[in-house]
Amino acid sequence: MQFWQFMFVPTVLFLVVVAPVWIVMHYRSVNRSSRGLSQDDRKTIEHMLVTVDKLSDRIGVLEDILDVDHPNWRQQTDRRERSKE
Repeated sequence: MQFWQFMFVPTVLFLVVVAPVWIVMHYRSVNRSSRGLSQDDRKTIEHMLVTVDKLSDRIGVLEDILDVDHPNWRQQTDRRERSKE
């Protein structure tokens, strides 16, 4: 019985003070992580998508130029890759 009398006060303090704070902080962090993207994150992603589109267009133009100037450049690239293997 001595042990339960000794543990009564710390148990009550834990249940009254520590446990509620712990639960509130846990669900607050879960709520923050589930919100999704912030406005700054969305702007950054939009900017990156615009940049990717521009770079894709540039690659397409460069491939078109190479097709006109050097019609067999794709086959030369394929041969180099096969020789490395």
